Amino acid sequence: MQAFAVDAAVQHGQLGAMDASTTIDRPSGAVRHVGLTHLALSVGGFAIGTTEFATMSLVPDFARDLGIDAPTAGHVISAYALGVVVGAPTIAVLAAKLSRRTLLIGLMTIFALANALSGLAPSYHWMLLFRFLSGLPHGAYFGIASLVAASLVPREHRTKAVARVLLGLTVATIAGVPLANWLGQGVGWRWAFGLVALLAALTAALVAVFAPRDAPDHRASPLRELGALKRGQVWLTLGIGAIGFGGMFAVYTYLADTLLAVTRVSPSLIPIALMVFGIGMTAGNLIAPRFADRALLPTAAVILLWSAAALALYPLAAGNWWAMLADIGAIGIGGALGTVLQTRLMDVAGDAQALAAALNHSAFNTANALGPWLGGLAIAAGLGWTSTGWVGCGLALGGLAILLVSAMVGRRTTAPA
Repeated sequence: MQAFAVDAAVQHGQLGAMDASTTIDRPSGAVRHVGLTHLALSVGGFAIGTTEFATMSLVPDFARDLGIDAPTAGHVISAYALGVVVGAPTIAVLAAKLSRRTLLIGLMTIFALANALSGLAPSYHWMLLFRFLSGLPHGAYFGIASLVAASLVPREHRTKAVARVLLGLTVATIAGVPLANWLGQGVGWRWAFGLVALLAALTAALVAVFAPRDAPDHRASPLRELGALKRGQVWLTLGIGAIGFGGMFAVYTYLADTLLAVTRVSPSLIPIALMVFGIGMTAGNLIAPRFADRALLPTAAVILLWSAAALALYPLAAGNWWAMLADIGAIGIGGALGTVLQTRLMDVAGDAQALAAALNHSAFNTANALGPWLGGLAIAAGLGWTSTGWVGCGLALGGLAILLVSAMVGRRTTAPA
């Protein structure tokens, strides 16, 4: 493996700055099957996206089967998110000396096994354990897969490469989540987790065939990876995701209930709404990288403003099915923030790339816990199902505020140079 230094020159007027010490490992020699490698990595994203989002829509089904109420079943979602938060940094640090190809295969193997066990869970407490285990590989997989994808293309196409990996996650919200939801309603929720296990096993096989055979980095160590935690810009970038992304989850978690109670649609239409949300996420993930590779932080700022506006409109749109679909799609577009921040972490993490990349998904799953919790508080306070839109708008604006702080700190840091 050879490391190439990222150009630290900052264009006049651009928000933020890249760290001059940033490095990304690039495989030595020509790499064959770049497109197939990206495809293999995106299949893993499809598997993860399917289980992460579909589980929320399957809460009524497995709650009934396991003999628990809906609020208690919601703890299963939190258990997965906790697994991501714990697993991402832990695996990135402890596996620092493994080759990235080997690590990716191992992560998908564990993910397949844990999801298969989730589908076989005999009780609520076993389900909690298996969902926690399922979450452990999530953040590390996306972080390492993004680094591998970016290492195979020129620097000016990094965000597009990362987007191809995360495209699997967004496509999952179009096809995987509705399919899992229909499976849950038709033949039982356990089959949805079985589907995810098969997709994860397929990913492990595809990565084994197409991913470059990289050698472990002899300079890597747990201590070097922990160096990312000393960088203020890493923490600020993670804060943007942990707060700013919470708005989307605040709405998505209670979307089915809102559609039934406020929009008053048939349960059979819920998968269509979920599909529209996924189309919005996919569109955002295709459009945003075209701008992010030229102006990273400004693109993130525009996405957060867009999200705040779409979330503010949610309570107004909820009474009409067609207006609701349009707004759900608009909220989904805000999901492009994940791709942009993944690239931002490459710029500010220095030589602790693996930990920083994995922590991005810990941040988003912090948002996955924070958004639904705050939205639930608003609902419990009697503000109604649509109050999650206002909660989400506030979180998006909070993420934007952290982004502006990051930009100002970055400018002060680079001003003398």
